[in-house]
Amino acid sequence: MRFTNSKNVVLLIIGLLFVSFLSGCTDWKAEYDKLYVKNQNLEGQLEGKKAEQQDLVDRISRDKQTIAELQRQIEVNKKTPAQASGFEGFEVAFNANEGTITVTLENSILFDSGQADLKKTTNNELNSIYSVLKSKYSGKKIDIVGHTDTDPIQKSNWKDNWELSAQRSLSVTRYLVSRGWPEKQIQAVACGEARPVVSNNSSANKAKNRRVEIVVHMK
Repeated sequence: MRFTNSKNVVLLIIGLLFVSFLSGCTDWKAEYDKLYVKNQNLEGQLEGKKAEQQDLVDRISRDKQTIAELQRQIEVNKKTPAQASGFEGFEVAFNANEGTITVTLENSILFDSGQADLKKTTNNELNSIYSVLKSKYSGKKIDIVGHTDTDPIQKSNWKDNWELSAQRSLSVTRYLVSRGWPEKQIQAVACGEARPVVSNNSSANKAKNRRVEIVVHMK
């Protein structure tokens, strides 16, 4: 009788060990499946990053070629920066190192003295610029940069030149967005009097420093 009971106990122990072994295998299989799926996801993300990186490299290469072609047109075909870029009739400058095209508009074209609301007569200029942006530079990011001279604010409600330049850049930004330029591809920038192009030692020079720049980023 004792022998039978001992035999039953041994069989019970063996059975428990077998069940435990099977359970361990099951847990191991589940863990393997989870790690496999995780690994596949990581590989997929890596491939996506490689594709994004290659796309960025390709875009930078194309943009450099575009800048180089614009410069070639200036040098070989004797075109002005305005003609080469498409912004004919405006003051245009290239910066090959930064990969930018800058169109400059004097504030006298856009605003009345001390004001930040666009003149109605400004529509023609901004509409022309928008048409070139849409046809030749779609997909590029642009900055709208406001500048002032060093004269202190006296006859308007603006706190200082920073605020005035900010509101003027916003007015141009909002106008281009209202025409259809994507908000995620444009930003308003205020420089106040901090970046003059010439010394503020005469009325003529101050007029040059009061400006809005439309900067197209080719990179």
